[in-house]
Amino acid sequence: MRSLPTPRWLVLALSFGGLAGCQSLNQYLQSSDNFLGVVTPYRVEVVQGNVVTKEQAAAIKPGMSRAQVRDILGSPLLTDVFHADRWDYVFTIRRQGAQPQDRRVVALFDDDKLKSLDTGGELPAEREFVAAIDTFKTSRNAPPLALTPEQIKALPVPAPAPADPGAVAAAASAPPRSYPPLEPR
Repeated sequence: MRSLPTPRWLVLALSFGGLAGCQSLNQYLQSSDNFLGVVTPYRVEVVQGNVVTKEQAAAIKPGMSRAQVRDILGSPLLTDVFHADRWDYVFTIRRQGAQPQDRRVVALFDDDKLKSLDTGGELPAEREFVAAIDTFKTSRNAPPLALTPEQIKALPVPAPAPADPGAVAAAASAPPRSYPPLEPR
């Protein structure tokens, strides 16, 4: 018994259909953070370079020495033998759940003195940078860093210092406290 020949157009159509399915699956996997809506793959957090913030850039002034710039910004990520008067501060971070960041700051020197600092645009303040990479924003119950005016008014008022000079003299003439030794003798 002889098998029927498979038409070439059918084999060709199935091959192209399979390849199109692979391409659409690949596009789906690249556009979402999970596989088929169930499994979220682990992605390695990659941090490279030095973070340069708005506060650090404001502290840099033309005429500073290389050592002063290095003290404020840290060691540059890129230095080139052929361009000894240029330091490149490159910073990249890719963290799951946060927007990727890529910044370049270039310090140009004239001999040993800073000529200019090119930030390539607006740099974030330190708090803005931390907020941008903080992926635990909803799960943290950290207290705020500053008190509101209502909270300041609710604070207890400290007791006034004694105005009696005799009480001050008695406190000053009290015997010194004796503490146990820190190490056995």
